[in-house]
Amino acid sequence: MADQKADQSKIDFSNFVLSLNTSALIHLGDIPDPQSRERIYDIQSAKQTIDILELLKTKTDGNLDSEEFKLLDDVIYDLRMKYVKITQAEK
Repeated sequence: MADQKADQSKIDFSNFVLSLNTSALIHLGDIPDPQSRERIYDIQSAKQTIDILELLKTKTDGNLDSEEFKLLDDVIYDLRMKYVKITQAEK
């Protein structure tokens, strides 16, 4: 039982990327804030998180396995598309 809980809270690269993804999605208003349960729109924070993910991709180039690379690449692409859609709608 203790081993199962340890596995669930284990921090690895994929969990780290998914955590940043969740943060960006909250800032983009895509999912409600877990504390207030309201949708917030903080485009600057979303952009900063996307930039961090892009930096992470650059700095880890050649050091990720294929699953980690695909996850990071897919997350960045999806967040960029959501960011562009929101910022274009604001114009």
